[in-house]
Amino acid sequence: ICDTHVNPGPTADQIAGFSVLAADTVRFFGIEPKIAILSHSNFGSSEHDNAKKMREVVHLIRKLDQGLEVDGEMHSDTALSEELRNALVPDSSLTGRANLLVMPSLDAANITYNSLRMLADGVSVGPMLIGMNQPAHILQENVTARGIMNMTALAVAEAQSIEDRLLAH
Repeated sequence: ICDTHVNPGPTADQIAGFSVLAADTVRFFGIEPKIAILSHSNFGSSEHDNAKKMREVVHLIRKLDQGLEVDGEMHSDTALSEELRNALVPDSSLTGRANLLVMPSLDAANITYNSLRMLADGVSVGPMLIGMNQPAHILQENVTARGIMNMTALAVAEAQSIEDRLLAH
């Protein structure tokens, strides 16, 4: 889920930029990113400024990285159900279930992140800061010992990756 902690009122350019960075982070985990640009609007069902902004984000991401699988603007259920998405937009460029949900605002992302964290049976890893020169992450006030260990392991893996790239040059 992107962006849960940093940009309170991001522009379309900012959202596109951090979406591409988030896609790189998804790849870091060995997963091919499938990006859904989320909105209250579903593929043009609203002409509200926020919906238009998220539509613009899709175009900007495609300009920044033509290899990314991205579509939107869409509802979260449409992002997570290929069957529902295909019924609405048979020619969607997104296949399967989205694994990177890009939110229109900090509020939407933070609320969704914390709700899912509390409802899921799994262990959350995050929030992760991306785009920094060195690994840096956020520990929330209710972090567990396991959460601290997970974030430390992530930071170490990122630092090693940076070191490996520097040594390769």
